[in-house]
Amino acid sequence: MAARRMRLARTVLVRALAAARVFARANGGGSAIEFAFVAMLLMLLLGGILEVAVILFVQAAMEGGIRDASRFGITGYTPTAVSREQQIVDIVNSRLIGLYTITASDVRTRVYSSFGDIGQPEPFVDGNGNGAYDAGESFTDINGNGHWDADMAASGAGGAGQVVVYEVDVDWRPLTPVLLPFLGADGTIHLSAATAVRNEPFDTGS
Repeated sequence: MAARRMRLARTVLVRALAAARVFARANGGGSAIEFAFVAMLLMLLLGGILEVAVILFVQAAMEGGIRDASRFGITGYTPTAVSREQQIVDIVNSRLIGLYTITASDVRTRVYSSFGDIGQPEPFVDGNGNGAYDAGESFTDINGNGHWDADMAASGAGGAGQVVVYEVDVDWRPLTPVLLPFLGADGTIHLSAATAVRNEPFDTGS
């Protein structure tokens, strides 16, 4: 009886192993299933790479565009039927080749007398000695806007010999949702570029 049970158990074990070997070799649909798992991750990876590449291109184009715009700005030349400020915007847009269209509100120009004045406050008399400007304290209105400013810059493209800081700031919205989980609530990436130049001693009547 015991021998019979042993033979039966051996037979069951042999058949189970044989079935397992057959199942292991039966991988006809395995590649498709594996690809289904990998394909999504691969698509997300490729989408992310392309998205980052576009962002880097736009950043580089903005930097090149604002440099080209500053080269135009230092000449003091004003094209027919368009202001210097609008020409600056148009130059930056031409470098972006339609990937993003900036407006005048995206570009800021700050005018100073010298490079050392960049980002500096308007001089004031610190009456109470607290190191900060307080209402009523006298100050030198460098930019002529009638009130004290923490940055003495005036707006515009500047006159002959003046220093101008050109800045462009945009909020880039990704082309695909791949990067959205890594962005803020507004789903945008802030891109900016800036350069500072001194205007040529051009004829202000040009």
